[in-house]
Amino acid sequence: MQLQGYEALQLRAVLFDMDGVLFDSMPYHARAWSQVMQEAGYDFGPTDVYMNEGRTGSSTITTASLAQRGTVPTQEEIDRLCKAKCDLFATYPETPRMPGALELVQQVKSCGLTPMIVTGSGTPTLLNRIQENFPSLFEPNHIITSFNVKRGKPYPDPYLLALERGGFRPDEAIVVENAPLGVQAGVAAGMFTIAVNTGPLKDEVLSEAGASLVYPSMPTLSKEWTTLHKALLTFGRKA
Repeated sequence: MQLQGYEALQLRAVLFDMDGVLFDSMPYHARAWSQVMQEAGYDFGPTDVYMNEGRTGSSTITTASLAQRGTVPTQEEIDRLCKAKCDLFATYPETPRMPGALELVQQVKSCGLTPMIVTGSGTPTLLNRIQENFPSLFEPNHIITSFNVKRGKPYPDPYLLALERGGFRPDEAIVVENAPLGVQAGVAAGMFTIAVNTGPLKDEVLSEAGASLVYPSMPTLSKEWTTLHKALLTFGRKA
């Protein structure tokens, strides 16, 4: 286990992604993005959604347009497709909380650590349900969304903003992600980054993105949290 070059972590905060970590929402996101993008003429299936997970909606559309059409989409197209995706997502059944997520966040809080959310999403239906599903666990100012940054994941900007808002150094926080671009963002921000593989991608995709540890599920991470927390506080730099 490597600690991003730190001798040991002075752990004070845990930064959680939202979709696929706190909410089991990625199947709905994959369905909505795929339908909207394909109707707009893009070759963009569910796997593409998972590989681009963490980007802002604008970045997702721009990346696809540059790759497939060689052009930057107009702002009108970006706004139209983002709205269509959000409107379609809102018609789906209520997204459930990810199994094990509440228990993990409660443990983090009980350890005296600050839980924060760093998401590339701007989906109102989920953001409005954070306090309902995680009552009194996340401060409003400790939730970073696509509305707060110009550059989303895989850039480190969302995580750097979270550190700034919380008053933390990179060695005082860890990241819990489920997507390769999110993992890259956490690592680029200088933080120890854990991946929880709640989607269809292979573990190797998350490891190659920079995840120091990969867990198969949120219940597994929750069950092993106490042991992991102790290890992160005591593990020294390798010679």
